[in-house]
Amino acid sequence: MKNTIFKFDKSNMLETLTNFYTQVQEAVKIGNKLNLLPIMKNINNIILCGMGGSAIGGDILKSYLQNELKVPFLINRNYNIPEFIDKNSLVFISSYSGNTEETINALHLAKKRTNKIVCITSGGTLKKLALDNNFFLIIIPSGYQPRSALGFSFFPLLIFLSKLKIVKNKIDSIQETIELLKKLSEKYTLKNKIENNKPFSIAQKLSGKIPVIYSGSDVFTPVALRWKCQFCENSKVLAYHNSFPELDHNEITGWESSNPLLKKISVIILKDKDDTPEITERIKFTKEIISPHCAEILEFHSEGESLLARIFSLIYLGDFISYYLALLNHKDPTTIENIEILKKKLKNFKDNR
Repeated sequence: MKNTIFKFDKSNMLETLTNFYTQVQEAVKIGNKLNLLPIMKNINNIILCGMGGSAIGGDILKSYLQNELKVPFLINRNYNIPEFIDKNSLVFISSYSGNTEETINALHLAKKRTNKIVCITSGGTLKKLALDNNFFLIIIPSGYQPRSALGFSFFPLLIFLSKLKIVKNKIDSIQETIELLKKLSEKYTLKNKIENNKPFSIAQKLSGKIPVIYSGSDVFTPVALRWKCQFCENSKVLAYHNSFPELDHNEITGWESSNPLLKKISVIILKDKDDTPEITERIKFTKEIISPHCAEILEFHSEGESLLARIFSLIYLGDFISYYLALLNHKDPTTIENIEILKKKLKNFKDNR
C-alpha cells in the first residue's frame, strides 16, 4: 500500500491530511491576531462570496452558527451579488488563490455598496485589490489546494465573527476540535495496519461505486457537500448529496427506478447525536425503502462533544476516505485535470472575444 502512495500521491496530500490539526492551530493564531476596524459595526446581514474549496468553509460556518446568528448569512457562488447588499452588509470575499474570476467580479460589485469588506486569500489579484482599496485583509499561507486549506478558510472567519460579538467565543470548542483531529490523525494514517484503518476499509467498499451522501440534519448538510466534493476532486468519481428531511419529499421516489445502475450506488448516511427523533425515524424508514435497490448503506456517526468537533470529525473522515479511494482508483488525489482544462478554455475564449 505504501508503494501505491508513493506512486500516485505525487504531491504528498497524505502529509497535509495527517497534519490538518496543525493547520487549524495556525489558522487560530491568524484569527487571534486580527484587529477589527471601527467600520465593522451595525451589521444587518453577512454574505460570503467564493467558489469551490474557498466557499465550503463559508457553508460550514453558516451552518455551524445558524442557531446563534441574529442576522442572515448567505453564501454567494456567482459573478453577481444579491440586490439587498448595502452599507450595513458584511461581505467576506474568499478566494484561496486570489484569482477566482467569479469572486473577483463579486468584489467589484460589492465595493460599490459597502465598505464592510473582508478579503481572505493567500495572494493573487484579491490581495492586490484589498491592499489598493484598504479592505480588511486576512492573509493565509499559500502552497495548498483550496480544498486542503479548509482550516485557513474557516477558523479565522469564525474568530473574526466572535471578535465582532456577533457570536460567542468558541475557544473551548476549537481546542476540543484540535485535540480530536490530532487523535483521529493517528488512527487514520497508514501507521496502523491496513485492516485496522477505518477510512481505508471504507474506501475499499466504495471502490467501483457511486457515493450518494445523505446528512441527518441541515446542520450537517455542508458536511455531506464536502464529502461529495472530495470524492469528485480527490477520488475522481461522481458523487451526489442530499439531506433529511428534504430528500424524503422528492429524491426517495427516484429509488423506484428499475435501472440496474442503482445497484452501483453506495448510500452514505451521516448521523449526529443531536439528530431529532423525527429525523432518526425518517432515516430508519427511508433505509427500509431504498436498501433493496442500492449496493449498500453505510452509516457514520460524528465524534466529540461540541458541535464544532462533531462537524470536523465527519469532515476529516470523509477527507481520508476520498484520499484512499483516489489511490485505489490509481489517481493522484491532488491534481484536478478537468478543472485546469476548463480554465484554459475559458481563458482562450476571453482572449479571443
